[in-house]
Amino acid sequence: MKSILKNLAVIGGLAFGVHMPAFADTKVGLVLPYTGTYAALGNAITEGFNMAIDEAGRSDEFTVITEDTEAKPPVGLANARKLVLQDKVDVMVGVVSSGVLGAMRDFVHQAEVPLIVANAGNNLATGENCSPYIVRVSFSNGQINRPMGTWMAENGVKTVYTLAPDYSAGHQMISSFSAAFTAAGGEVLGSEFTPFGQTKDFGPYLANAQASGAEAIFVFYAGGGAINFVKQYGSFDIKTPLYGSGFLTSPLYVAAEGEAAIGVRASLHYIPTLETPENQAFVKAFMAKHGTMPSEYSVQGYDAGLALMAAVDQGGTDSQSIAAALPKVSYVGPRGALEIDPATNNIVQNIYVYDTVMENGALTQKLIDTISSVRDDVAGCQM
Repeated sequence: MKSILKNLAVIGGLAFGVHMPAFADTKVGLVLPYTGTYAALGNAITEGFNMAIDEAGRSDEFTVITEDTEAKPPVGLANARKLVLQDKVDVMVGVVSSGVLGAMRDFVHQAEVPLIVANAGNNLATGENCSPYIVRVSFSNGQINRPMGTWMAENGVKTVYTLAPDYSAGHQMISSFSAAFTAAGGEVLGSEFTPFGQTKDFGPYLANAQASGAEAIFVFYAGGGAINFVKQYGSFDIKTPLYGSGFLTSPLYVAAEGEAAIGVRASLHYIPTLETPENQAFVKAFMAKHGTMPSEYSVQGYDAGLALMAAVDQGGTDSQSIAAALPKVSYVGPRGALEIDPATNNIVQNIYVYDTVMENGALTQKLIDTISSVRDDVAGCQM
């Protein structure tokens, strides 16, 4: 794994293999869901973050305090306030839910304590509500879905029906996809939003989608919601092809979806089957440590750890200096070439179109296409 760290070039000529000594212990607050619908995501991000720090041999430089957001905005805000005001952290890492990120934004900005977003894709956080103290190393909701909307229309899909959970991420994912799909000549025949965290029976929604006559169904679901949706899609024998944001068939839980996931086509910023030296080394190390294939959530946690170490190596010794260093981070990692756009503090990265297939008795990801260096518009961001 050290070979990867040495190859991750950082602006300023620093490398992760040889680092500047820390001036003092850096206190980190992990703000993630460890219970509820998104608990598996929070655990995977934590595993990735800890792995990055451990592999670099720098665990003694960081004190890590964890807080459970439960994927609930009021709880996440209370967590952030505790970490900053009581625990006096230098930096926070995490946030899975877009709703939680929206709730935390103003406090983070006013407290001037940087937040490295390791999942939540809330478009506004790096758009009109951007902040110099919020840097995202995961994705924006638009970044994942805009390219897929264009790609589907350009590859023969002319009509779709969309479904997603009824909360901020669901609405942003679908609106971004739909805008790009229609701009490229496609037509959305219908759209529904299912009660977030409460929908057990997707049958009526799937029936409506099939009855619409659309050529494809495009959805966003993640975590337990994704597992239930894909399994029910298979059990109801829906004939309309299923597309979606890649969280729908994440490597983290695709095995639980079973054969119903075969043939689902999706877009995502990382799949573990990427054939690059950086990714192959990462996958080997992750499997040796955890016994499972890494997911996009694992990589997001891992990249959050790399970004934090890079900021410290560039002189980040407190909240202000870490915040100033984070937008300058750039390297080639498991998901490809990455940089932070200083105009938005959002990541610039490849988006991968892939199918879920069965190989050697296991579900895996088959790369179909790569959309390179996807960058968000400024979208009203003023740093």
